[in-house]
Amino acid sequence: MNAGITAFAFTKTEANEQKQADCLYVPPGGNDQNEGTKEKPFRTLKHASEEAAAGTTVLIREGTYDETFEVKHSGTAEKPITFKNYENEKVVISGKSAAHTDSETPLIQIRNKNYITIHGITLENLSVSSEDATAMGIYVTGSSSHITIDSNHVQNIKTTADEGNAHGIAFYGTDGMKDIKVTNNTVEKLTLGASEAVVLNGNIDGFTIADNTIRNINNIGIDVIGYEGTAKQNDYVRNGVIENNTVSDNSSYGNPAYGDEYSAGGIYVDGAEHVEIKKNTVYNNDLGIEATSEHKGKYATDIRITENKVYNNTYTGISIGGYDEKRGGTMNSVIAHNILYRNDTKGLKGGQLLLQYDTKGNTIEKNIMTASQSRIFIANDFTKNEGNTVNHNVYHKEAGKDGTWFWKKKEYDSFAAYQKGTKNDSDSIYADPMYRDEASYDFTLKPESPAWPVIK
Repeated sequence: MNAGITAFAFTKTEANEQKQADCLYVPPGGNDQNEGTKEKPFRTLKHASEEAAAGTTVLIREGTYDETFEVKHSGTAEKPITFKNYENEKVVISGKSAAHTDSETPLIQIRNKNYITIHGITLENLSVSSEDATAMGIYVTGSSSHITIDSNHVQNIKTTADEGNAHGIAFYGTDGMKDIKVTNNTVEKLTLGASEAVVLNGNIDGFTIADNTIRNINNIGIDVIGYEGTAKQNDYVRNGVIENNTVSDNSSYGNPAYGDEYSAGGIYVDGAEHVEIKKNTVYNNDLGIEATSEHKGKYATDIRITENKVYNNTYTGISIGGYDEKRGGTMNSVIAHNILYRNDTKGLKGGQLLLQYDTKGNTIEKNIMTASQSRIFIANDFTKNEGNTVNHNVYHKEAGKDGTWFWKKKEYDSFAAYQKGTKNDSDSIYADPMYRDEASYDFTLKPESPAWPVIK
């Protein structure tokens, strides 16, 4: 029995020593000539990155770090490399002292590295003034794979150039990227120019963007992109999920790159394929959720937009298809079980659901729509609209307020006329869905709601 106790005690001590050996510490008062232990820590994140081999956790102590750094080594599946705040202390990486350049300027860069996690860090106050520069909180590029960006706070990243660019968190798959996770972050107060707050672009296969809060941005909130020439092969993002995010108060209006246009989507799919967009809350943006391709002859394909709450967006709730005939379109996608509530707040004729140029083979079903003052439920001013199925939806009937539906440029001013003229929505209803509490945006349906048999 005593031998067993002795063996157990030795194993535990050995494990503790291993755990200590796998950690490097960085406080503001350290010294890069030290060993990197808790008692003799490093001073800079740059030096810690140079020393962090596979299996290392860099524990960053509370304070503000006026530096940028690049991750220098890869981890492995068994031994990832992690940079994180120590015991929930507040760690800030500030760009106030960053050098002004005419190229990419990230606070943290990961290039051609694998199995890296960035956790629990505030990245802020980075500004560029050149149209050739791009300010970024976190920039991941090349073939970097198995990357997790979790529980960080990105704020006050901006470009001051009229045609400039900035991102909060950016992945550019110039070579094949896999297994990307962006989770539990807050990204806010960004001045982006022509770019996006959280973006995946190029050859990226397999991703999760979940449980983030993205708000107060002057352009697009979340964007997954294809066909921009980022990668030489497989130049499109694919096989991923965007779920449980709250995306709000993002607008391009007044952004010098867009002028007076309301064109910023809360969540935007631009040429990506096989993407689930589900259970997000998207409000007070220009467009709520948009799926299309900006490149002629290319498509957003197999996009499943389901169980989202989309409300009070300026132009429209959900949009598919290209914004003009020089763009691509949307095909073989699904829009189902969404709440579309009083979008088109400025009467821009986008309605609750907008079908633009080149939509084909899409299924639109089991959604509940409440019109804004524009009274438009469905807007469709393009005739290139082929094989789309629209059925089992609920259109909110309100006393004294008629609804309007557009289909292939034709206007219908009653639900019956719309059904007859388009052959759409034969099993749908025009009735009060009976939300539990519209005033507080509680869209739970009361048990006696007539919508249940339609959307079940």
